[in-house]
Amino acid sequence: MLKELQLVKEPFKTFEIANKIREEEVGDIVTYVVNRNINFTDICINSCKFCSYRNRRRFVLTIDEIKKKVEEAVNYGCTEVCIQGGLYPKADVEFYKSILKAVRDVSKDIHIHAFSPMEIMHAARNSGCDVEDVLRELKKAGLDSMPGTAAEILDDEIRRIICPDKLSVEEWIDVIKTAHYLGIPTTATIMYGHIESWEHRIRHLMIIREIQEETSGFTEFIPLPFMNKNNELGKIAKQSSGFEDLLMIAIARILLHPLIPNIQASWVKLGVKLAQAALNFGANDLGGTLMEENISRLAGATSGEFLPKEEMEKLIVNAGRIPAERDTLYRIIRVRENV
Repeated sequence: MLKELQLVKEPFKTFEIANKIREEEVGDIVTYVVNRNINFTDICINSCKFCSYRNRRRFVLTIDEIKKKVEEAVNYGCTEVCIQGGLYPKADVEFYKSILKAVRDVSKDIHIHAFSPMEIMHAARNSGCDVEDVLRELKKAGLDSMPGTAAEILDDEIRRIICPDKLSVEEWIDVIKTAHYLGIPTTATIMYGHIESWEHRIRHLMIIREIQEETSGFTEFIPLPFMNKNNELGKIAKQSSGFEDLLMIAIARILLHPLIPNIQASWVKLGVKLAQAALNFGANDLGGTLMEENISRLAGATSGEFLPKEEMEKLIVNAGRIPAERDTLYRIIRVRENV
């Protein structure tokens, strides 16, 4: 841990190392995915103190409404739909399968990136079965990959304060590893900048690294700064500075090298200018166009809900890099020529 903490104490050296690794590992290509968010409900039985989304409108999308959103995504040219929601009280495996079926009724090809580890655990509890059975059923119904959210900080003492009803560190790891072993890749995330320390962040990164050494199932790592508006945690927690955001990205690049080659700078959370800057500090991906982003917006994000692919490519070019559209699994679809 002392060696890793040195990266915090010598930030400018850390920035230099991270950018060099990024350059050697992925070069000047900066990727993004054309996708749409679908948040199917804000009704949630959990009580996470950082959430600004839960039970605000108390809506549940109908199957027809989900299908319409998928149709809009397909017509725009999205290769992915990202589907998550609150923990609807009685949602079981059949409930989540019905959402997947709605997507597949519209498109057999669009990639379904859906359901956090907490949603998987929720489905298992409500269905009276284990996590592996839930994941097998959802994969059979069309699930292609999962967001590695609900990780927050992988430390049970911190979790007892900020999300006491959420799954434990051990449970999160179990869902993620089971998904990987069943051939369901996931992202990996961290939500930082509240009550945790750099020691907590580094331990979190090392857990992610250990899982990747074992399963090779993570497609990318996404540092997510805590957004402090309209939530209980925001009353007592500081937010990270822009400098800290860049240092988080740089340290992630170094500590996860060479196991996770893709480090994402979330334009929604960071804002487009800081996301551009992050491309010089270890990041090589800007995430998705999103088309409809509600959760971060309600927590205070001001960068908008949708970044058209033309704008995405423009900001990459303006940062001196080469834009490339990718799919969810980081297969390049198109590299922009004549940059």
